[in-house]
Amino acid sequence: MKQNITLSLDKDLIKKSKIIAAQRETSVSKMLSDELEGLIQRIEQYELAKRKALANLKKGFHFGGKITASRESFHER
Repeated sequence: MKQNITLSLDKDLIKKSKIIAAQRETSVSKMLSDELEGLIQRIEQYELAKRKALANLKKGFHFGGKITASRESFHER
């Protein structure tokens, strides 16, 4: 479902955006919509990657090998 919104933009910005939109054979509205969709998609992908990375860090990594000493033995004084 589409819904209209009202934006307040600098006149120079509007003028330049109309020129770019005409060069791309699209509308300013479509350009803004595409940019917002891209921004939201990048943020969602980042958040997903962040959650996966934090879950991996919490789980930890096993790189093989065997632990032969205890943690306490490394910290004896």
